[in-house]
Amino acid sequence: MQNIINPIYLSEEKIEQLKQEFNSAKPCKHVVLPNFLEEDFATSLYENFPKMDVLKVKRKSINENKNEDYHFERFHPDFSKIKAALAHPNFIKNVEYITGLNNLVTTNDALGAGVHQGANGSYVDIHIDSNYNAKENLWRRLNLLVYLNKNWKPEYGGDLELWNQKMTTCEKTVPCDWNRAVIFLTDETTPHGYSKITVPEGETRKSFYTYYSNTPDPDFKYVDSHFISRPDDSLYKRIVTSIKEPLKLSIKRTLKTLGIKSLDFQDKNKKK
Repeated sequence: MQNIINPIYLSEEKIEQLKQEFNSAKPCKHVVLPNFLEEDFATSLYENFPKMDVLKVKRKSINENKNEDYHFERFHPDFSKIKAALAHPNFIKNVEYITGLNNLVTTNDALGAGVHQGANGSYVDIHIDSNYNAKENLWRRLNLLVYLNKNWKPEYGGDLELWNQKMTTCEKTVPCDWNRAVIFLTDETTPHGYSKITVPEGETRKSFYTYYSNTPDPDFKYVDSHFISRPDDSLYKRIVTSIKEPLKLSIKRTLKTLGIKSLDFQDKNKKK
């Protein structure tokens, strides 16, 4: 982890402070980490961030518009370095102390780590992430995002929105600006997303992600990924989302019951 993670986030005093912030945060348990990476390393990630056409997964629908990928062999070596640093036992030990979760691991698939990127007009509507990695039989517990948007201007938009569970209010926004990280729970308490960005030609919204998972316990309740309408969404979007999302979940459950593997994120990546 040397020369990658800002040493302030490895100190006992800071870890204790972050634990308190995580547990008292609203509307969901989360913590924001400005200046998360060492400046030179963050700059290397920014300068070597994979181009849009390198990212093989194209997410474009009424509810989202972005590209993503997790095939690190396509990326600059520094992306494998940050992946390894965030999976290092010493860093995971700190994450466990901050969040109160135990036996966390990362995985080498789309549900483990990767990158997101969106050009002008990119957005991801409010959604709940899937909390289960079926291939590895792991309970996805935490999402860690690192934003790598140098010289980002507030008027570009793209802030991470954290909504209350009733979807009546966006209670917290986290700027997606330079070298800012955020950790939050991967469950039904964390409806999140970002509104459409307006950026000049050549600018994109860039982020690195890592999920932390552990073995399901008797209290585990499966939740599939799904979009949720904002109260100010158009009537058309609210109707389409209200039909599309339950239908998608119903099809997945039917395929699972029939023993047919659904075309999930990992399968799509294998085909691209």
